[in-house]
Amino acid sequence: MKISRRRIVALALAAPLALAACTATYRNHGYIPPEEDLAQVVVGQTTQGDLEGLIGKPSAQGLLAGSGWYYVGSRWEFYGPRQPREVNRQVVAVSFDESSTVTNVERFGLERGQVVVLSRRVTDTGVTSLGLIRQLMGNVGRVQAGDLLTD
Repeated sequence: MKISRRRIVALALAAPLALAACTATYRNHGYIPPEEDLAQVVVGQTTQGDLEGLIGKPSAQGLLAGSGWYYVGSRWEFYGPRQPREVNRQVVAVSFDESSTVTNVERFGLERGQVVVLSRRVTDTGVTSLGLIRQLMGNVGRVQAGDLLTD
């Protein structure tokens, strides 16, 4: 049985394509500032305007004006005909106070479907909201007997 030269050339071209289809490819989506750029951000001193020049504006911001900037980056794996899957996701959250000064820089990851804090830089140790116990204890002196009795 004689194989034609045309078939040999076709097989020689098809073999690398078939092998390439079995190789995973990766795509990066979004933007995460490099660690050396984030190291330049000084909590309590860097302003929102400074931050834009240091690491750029993010694609997502907090719902409240000036509340925070969120940098989101993910890495997707594409493997043949299978559905693409996300293999890595990171979020860098930068929080601001009322005067647009950085109050916190946090880096989150996604491991096994759970959000994990990878790093956190906070200088303000004051409590910004009351906890449940503190709210309940704060109401102890405000309740009067007449308020509990109804006609």
